[in-house]
Amino acid sequence: MDLEKPARPPAVAPAGEGCLVVAVRLPVRVVVLVLVVPVRLVWDALAVAGRFLNDTLLRPLGRALRWVGRAVFVWPLVGLWRYVLVPFGKGLAWLGKVLVVLPAVAFHRHVLTPLGRGAAWVYARVLTPVGHVLAAIGAGAWAGAVWLGRCLVVVPSAWLYRWVLAPVGRVVVRCARGLARLVATVVAGIGTGLYRVVRILLVLPALAVWRRVLAPVGRVLAVVAREAGEAFGHAWRVAGYVSLTVGRWLGRLFRWVLVEPVRWVYRSVLTPVGHVVRDAVLRPLGDAAHAVGRATRQALAAARASARRARADLRRTLFGERAGAEGEPQLTHRREPDGPRARTLGGSTTALTKD
Repeated sequence: MDLEKPARPPAVAPAGEGCLVVAVRLPVRVVVLVLVVPVRLVWDALAVAGRFLNDTLLRPLGRALRWVGRAVFVWPLVGLWRYVLVPFGKGLAWLGKVLVVLPAVAFHRHVLTPLGRGAAWVYARVLTPVGHVLAAIGAGAWAGAVWLGRCLVVVPSAWLYRWVLAPVGRVVVRCARGLARLVATVVAGIGTGLYRVVRILLVLPALAVWRRVLAPVGRVLAVVAREAGEAFGHAWRVAGYVSLTVGRWLGRLFRWVLVEPVRWVYRSVLTPVGHVVRDAVLRPLGDAAHAVGRATRQALAAARASARRARADLRRTLFGERAGAEGEPQLTHRREPDGPRARTLGGSTTALTKD
């Protein structure tokens, strides 16, 4: 809710307002202001709390629930649809095509189509001529029946209507019209009397009560309701400004009481102490740890090299030298020099004849 809306210009009282409006306006606005200000403060506090809960709790919870819903419902359903139902549907479609569509097409092509052609030939060559003959016979019978009905029914009925029923109907209609006029006259007279009685006994008193009692009371109530509505709007806006001021004051108080001391302690105490601890304690400890790690790595490397040499010496002691093994380095003892190699026909010990 925006509490910083521009203030509306004060409503100018119409020129036709009387003393009643002026007398009602101020007390109503005072009472409504007293009642609305606490409600507006509580409303703004609940709005701030709701926004805080929405930002810190409800929105992350909603995202987590949405992810859980997707993981529990959407993704399994998608996998079920994609890897189970769709292949199963394709298999059913292929099975239906093989078991239903193709047999039905073959039945239609090789059975129903020949039967239909035979039925069409029977209809064209047999039933159509027979139908024409039966239609001619039926048309003659219908013409005879029509002529006989006209002579036996239509002509006597027309004579009876013209010379008997029409005169009697005219007489009955005239009698009914006269009776309807008489009944209408009687009903109109009774209605006029009832209208005058009801007007005198009910309408005129009700109209007098409306004009003399209800209309003035309604005007007063309308004025009170209008002023109450305007007072409520005015009080709600004033309560908004009051709530904004109280909120800003509480924010400044919270900042002065908690935020500024914490910030000062962090800047003036914790940061220098942290720098001192970092420079005097943590950095030397880190350097010492690096030195210890480097010495440990060197010691481990020396131990591994000694173990490797010991294994090589033990292997030579147990199994002897494996000279000529291709791809294996010749290990020599560092403390004892190699003996002179024996002379061969293709080799020489001199520098001039050496290969």
